[in-house]
Amino acid sequence: MNQPILFTTLGLSVLLATPSFAQSPSKLYVANSAGNDIHVIDTRTHKVTKRIEVGPEPHGLVATKNGSQLFITIENSEGNEGELVWFDPKADKVTRRMKVGPRPNQPACTPDGKIVYVPCDDATWWVIDTVNAKVIQKIATGGRPHNTLCSPDGKRMYLGPKGSYHVLIADVSTHKLVGKIPLSDAPRPIALSSDEKRLYANVDTLIGFEVADVSRRKVIHRVAADVPEELLRKASRSHGLALRPDGKELWTCDVFHDRTYVFDLTVEPPKQVASLVMKGGGYWICFSPDGKYCYISERIGNSVAVIDTKTRETVARIVVGKAPKRVLVVTP
Repeated sequence: MNQPILFTTLGLSVLLATPSFAQSPSKLYVANSAGNDIHVIDTRTHKVTKRIEVGPEPHGLVATKNGSQLFITIENSEGNEGELVWFDPKADKVTRRMKVGPRPNQPACTPDGKIVYVPCDDATWWVIDTVNAKVIQKIATGGRPHNTLCSPDGKRMYLGPKGSYHVLIADVSTHKLVGKIPLSDAPRPIALSSDEKRLYANVDTLIGFEVADVSRRKVIHRVAADVPEELLRKASRSHGLALRPDGKELWTCDVFHDRTYVFDLTVEPPKQVASLVMKGGGYWICFSPDGKYCYISERIGNSVAVIDTKTRETVARIVVGKAPKRVLVVTP
């Protein structure tokens, strides 16, 4: 912490404050998938500060590494085309938009934001040059392209297509598929370790997740959550998982049992260490940059739960729009 400096001159004590270089406040963005808007939440107060209309059925959210640019996909499920929207998180306004394929889902961008991969419901991955707002290429993927991730170094993209039993890997320099990781069932949300050695995936028919060794292109653990027996009378599935920023824990949602499970990643295989009660279908997860808070969208409850990761207590529940799905913390 900066300490004040005390000067004594002509018998008078003068207190001067040293400069403070406070970090820009982070914002939590929430895409309301059954509406036409996003909500902006101040992560210091956990209060909604803005509601911004961006287009019918906003779905995916991704930001550049430095937080200067946000990209949003607009599903527009009743139309033949979706959109990719450029959004300025400092001014909180749409700055550009372009038509893409039908019902675009969760995109990913390179760290500098110059390239965005958009999974569309035409069995292709749309590769977008964001500087010129033009399509570079369409990569045939089969299935229903769904959730996309970029490697930390920006060299590879990962895609989980619904209807398939694998995660695809593309080389960003050539925009060609270079490999795939077989899974036991159709992939849902996916996550990467910071060193890109491990891929984590929710898959259909499993309440939990699978762990794959990326270099070996092989699943090494199938991790089932410890679900209370009385809940198993109701069918459910996992959708939503994220690694805490220090990489020591993985949190994953159990949608229709209204639970979020916490797993210790410092042991092999990962071990469940907590089960948290949600309200209304937890669906997507992100963390504050310091890992202090976990934010979970509650799709059925039209809310976002804020959880203290140390105490694992819900410290706030924020009412947002219709069927919130993707949530993302950005520091402009």
